[in-house]
Amino acid sequence: MSVQDYTSRLSDPASRKMGTFSYLPEMDDAQIRKQVEWIVKHGWNPAIEHTEPEYAMSNFWYMWKLPMFGETDVDAILAELKACHEANPDNHVRLIGYNNFSQSQGANMVVYRGTPV
Repeated sequence: MSVQDYTSRLSDPASRKMGTFSYLPEMDDAQIRKQVEWIVKHGWNPAIEHTEPEYAMSNFWYMWKLPMFGETDVDAILAELKACHEANPDNHVRLIGYNNFSQSQGANMVVYRGTPV
């Protein structure tokens, strides 16, 4: 088994990775739907955030509207993800699932990746 080298340079924004899972390939619509279904199934509250690719490593991302407290309609959540992406086509868009019990983020995934500057 060999280790694959992913070239990532600070001087090249297009090569920057945002963490372990940023090396995975883009999710297709069916995979995104499964993630949203999982968040809803566990009773977590979805929220959507976005930011410019050059600030993806920052702790601050812009919140898209308010968290969707109590939302159980997967299609409504997917529609909001798409609306955020369409309104901010060059930004990364991520979905967060807030766990009410532990009062923390239980899930956090980048759904759409923006175009690096």
